[in-house]
Amino acid sequence: MSPFREPGVEGKGPFLPPGVALFGAVTAISFAGPLVRFSDAAALAISAWRLIFSVAFILCILLLRRSFLAGARIGGKDWALGVLAGILLAGHFWAWVASVQFTSIANSAVLVSTQPLFVAGLSVAFLGEHPARRQWLGIVVAILGAGVIGLGTFRLGGRALVGDGLALAAAVMSAGYFSIGRSLRPKLDLWAYTAIVYGVSAAVLLIAVLVSPGVPLTGYGNQDWLVFLALAAGPMMLGHTGINYALRYLPAYVANLASLGEPVGANFIAWLLPAIAETPPPQTLVGGMLILIGIALGTLGFTAQTKGLSR
Repeated sequence: MSPFREPGVEGKGPFLPPGVALFGAVTAISFAGPLVRFSDAAALAISAWRLIFSVAFILCILLLRRSFLAGARIGGKDWALGVLAGILLAGHFWAWVASVQFTSIANSAVLVSTQPLFVAGLSVAFLGEHPARRQWLGIVVAILGAGVIGLGTFRLGGRALVGDGLALAAAVMSAGYFSIGRSLRPKLDLWAYTAIVYGVSAAVLLIAVLVSPGVPLTGYGNQDWLVFLALAAGPMMLGHTGINYALRYLPAYVANLASLGEPVGANFIAWLLPAIAETPPPQTLVGGMLILIGIALGTLGFTAQTKGLSR
């Protein structure tokens, strides 16, 4: 069998345990923040090229497979949902980037970290998947940890309100993206799904760059292009794609809760990298520990299931 096939689509067990894939994915996504520190490009351009290069990688995989919709069972409504997921992913990137232009990074990080609450709500309302009491506790503890990290720099009122609204919008759009992924992944092969979602997201972000006069699409130095490629290969192809792999077997609220480990991993990497060497303050360490405890409460011991196939 080709390494680019997904055995689970054909009714067999997962090729890789979803918990392992999720851990690797969160580790890969944690490199996004530190990598961005090595580029002087505008955040919107970085996001666009990150998706554009990811789509190029996926198209190469699809060409090697010689089958775009392998294992797919998807109709017109599901195609529309896939396109919507791509728009939501692009909107999430844009809203988060825009939020830090109006409010503090702490405000943005804390409010974006509320997304597990929205994911859990959407899972109950639209997917019929109800978090257990321990998973609700894990969500609350992890969000509390994010709040501890932002403690002392959280601002209220004035211009910050615009950024706070954008950060919440980013959380809601991320929740929609995760929920749609949970709905479609049992029907659509991983690479076909990511080709649709990343392709739409790349197109939306490309248009956003083209209509933004202060954001050039080209003209960057070699180091910037290496950062773009690294973001596509690591945080996107291993990170987001790993989470999308896990969404076939795990509820959206479990996968999304695990993704809150990103800021913890990013701080740890920035601490260890000599080129950055940022020592996190004590409140970041305390908040990070709470986030990890929340993730452990909500994810460890959860039995993976393939929605619509194993039930």
